[in-house]
Amino acid sequence: MPRDNRGLRLTWRVLSTATALAIGLAMLFPLVWMVATSVKPEAEIVSFPPRLLPDTFTLENYAAVWERLPFTRLFVNTVIFAGTVTVCSLLLDSMTAYALARLRFRGRGVVFVLILVLLMVPFQVTLIPLYDLLAGLGWINTYQGLIVPRLTNAFGIFFLRQFLLSIPRDLEDAARVDGASELRIYWRIVLPLAVPALLTLGLFHFMYNWNDLLWPLIIGQDSTRQTLPAGLALFMGQHVVEYGPLMAASVLTLLPVVVFFIIIQRRFVAGIATTGIK
Repeated sequence: MPRDNRGLRLTWRVLSTATALAIGLAMLFPLVWMVATSVKPEAEIVSFPPRLLPDTFTLENYAAVWERLPFTRLFVNTVIFAGTVTVCSLLLDSMTAYALARLRFRGRGVVFVLILVLLMVPFQVTLIPLYDLLAGLGWINTYQGLIVPRLTNAFGIFFLRQFLLSIPRDLEDAARVDGASELRIYWRIVLPLAVPALLTLGLFHFMYNWNDLLWPLIIGQDSTRQTLPAGLALFMGQHVVEYGPLMAASVLTLLPVVVFFIIIQRRFVAGIATTGIK
């Protein structure tokens, strides 16, 4: 290999690495600032010019979260809401995606187009009719009111359908020759092969519902059914924002999502790469 080509490749590698490192640091900076702010006293938070690292380390903001919020109740509500929606959505989305990707039936294309149309409808358009429906059922400020409208998702169906289209049909044909039913093929063959996509979609569902503010704030009318994002809003008044407790509560709220991502990070990239979504 000519020396000038080797030098060009080395220069390109150094520039690519430096660019990736700079982008990564820029994306992590708000998170670092949030963590640093959570351990600063209020006087340092509002001081000018602002500084990243605290001069005085304190955990008073974390203590304020536990004293002023029913944090345990809000955390349990968020786990029940986000966890139940994630599990049920993966089951229902995968069943629908299997039917659209692997079964042949009349109207399959129409159903898929309707699902794509639902992706284009903003959630706010259906918010008032959905609230009226739940109020008529007596589901306001209940777990079922929070969970049932989120049990399936058009994006999840589309995402899994794209993945299932990449699975060879030979496995299913062999199972049918052996007398396996469609349910058995779905449960014992297709779902194990779709684990990377399921984990990826599970992270999307869990993160979206964990961080959702509008829906839990409307349906959960008191702390017995509200979630953590709704509780964080209590630290933001009309004229004053309590940045210290707000950042501390945000750190505590973020931790479960970070842990979930760390657990499935290896499968996450595989799930994205094999769905055909760019």
